Amino acid sequence: MNRALIINQPFILNTKLSLRRKTNFKVFWFFIVILIIFLLVFYVFQVNSEAYKRYLIKKYQTEISEISRENQELEVASLQLNSLEKITSLVENLNFKKTEKIHYIKVLDGKIVTK
Repeated sequence: MNRALIINQPFILNTKLSLRRKTNFKVFWFFIVILIIFLLVFYVFQVNSEAYKRYLIKKYQTEISEISRENQELEVASLQLNSLEKITSLVENLNFKKTEKIHYIKVLDGKIVTK
């Protein structure tokens, strides 16, 4: 087994390397800020879209309840118009007379009535 002694080389400050790192950090932070701004704008649009959809749902629910109420009123009105009391009052207004005796026409086999 060989025993070797390794000596660390002294750290040499390279100005080009340090400038490159500074610019890399600046670019990195620039993209991070741009990403945060984009995400915030995206979040605002999502919240706005969700609020608009909730508003539409509430609006449609009120319209549905109003239409169902109108439907019930129309059903009641149609039942009132088709009731027997309404029909008898309409028949009375037509000045019909009540019959006492009903006469049926007798048709004999093979005979036809003409005028």
